[in-house]
Amino acid sequence: MIQTFTVEVEQEEDGRWLAEVMDMPGVMVYGQTPDQAVAKVKALALRVIADRLEHDEELITIDTIAFATA
Repeated sequence: MIQTFTVEVEQEEDGRWLAEVMDMPGVMVYGQTPDQAVAKVKALALRVIADRLEHDEELITIDTIAFATA
């Protein structure tokens, strides 16, 4: 099964970039560039998924993970 997560990126008024995984509440990070923010949010999302799998919280079987930037 392929699980695709949507990453939304926007620039804040102070110049920082915010990236958020829309399907995972609370998974959002800031970066100095859009690419940095996306890389950081992907890493955070993978850590959250790993934690859920370790604690038997993930209810679906994931074989492949994909990220799509919105």
